[in-house]
Amino acid sequence: MKLTTPLIIEQHIHGAFGTDFNTVSTIDEICCVADSLLKQGIGGFFPTLVTDSVENIKKQLHIIKEAAKKCPNILGIHIEGIFINPEKKGIHNPEYFLPLTAENYKQIEDDFIKIVTLAPELDDGLIDYLKSKKVKIQAGHCIGGDLSRVNCTTHTFNAMSGITHRSKSTALSALIEDSLYSEIIADGIHVSKDALKLFFKSKPKNKVILVSDALPITESSLKETIFAGSKIYYDGEKATSSNGTIAGSTTLLDKIIKNLALAGMFDPQYIYNPYKYHNLNIDGEIIWNENWNIDTITYRGRKIL
Repeated sequence: MKLTTPLIIEQHIHGAFGTDFNTVSTIDEICCVADSLLKQGIGGFFPTLVTDSVENIKKQLHIIKEAAKKCPNILGIHIEGIFINPEKKGIHNPEYFLPLTAENYKQIEDDFIKIVTLAPELDDGLIDYLKSKKVKIQAGHCIGGDLSRVNCTTHTFNAMSGITHRSKSTALSALIEDSLYSEIIADGIHVSKDALKLFFKSKPKNKVILVSDALPITESSLKETIFAGSKIYYDGEKATSSNGTIAGSTTLLDKIIKNLALAGMFDPQYIYNPYKYHNLNIDGEIIWNENWNIDTITYRGRKIL
């Protein structure tokens, strides 16, 4: 029995195939990634930039924006960092963190920025400004439990205050707020099987956003790399910094979907959700076989696979 779905939308990816969106220097390199992702059923993606200097973020924004003119499956930029909480910094470099003000955001502002991950508990006017610009606001790398002013949570459970039975927390609010979208990295490394079960049981099916949080090392021969200013080591299973902090995923979203489906934890609704979240309409589809491998990919009237 085969299943037909829309193309996959990936809203949280830092790179792949050896290319880092924070350091890539040419349009052709980005388009090569875009073409490779399309061959794996990813018909739209938001290159995600980690914490960096204002100057470098502006430079990378320009390069990626120019690449999108040639590669329509590049849908916009996701800014993850600069406006996050040092208490949940992960591998982000706190040297570049900025207060959450509209004035600071204007230093990097661009109409191609579609998503900003931030710590809502530190807000000093930035959320209102982003709302006025219709930018999606996501809570991540944070500790606050009040998520009433954000659209989504970034990689739920990871780099946020965990579930507690005595007070509010980011993860707890993410699970109980039915109107809130929530990302999840379901690669089997970032979140345990039991926590995934809790997540999928708690969240309405139409509010789940599957993401890879893929690192540049993904789908490459690299065993180590520099990412977010830190040395990252890949042992064949997970990628970590020298102190053991998990840096991101090394599995792309098509494989995450396959693994979830084979484990009985996947619902096709999850593929549709980013379309509604971002108000997208992309011409294309995937035909999956009974083993959850991709048989056919079509995009804009072309057969890709």
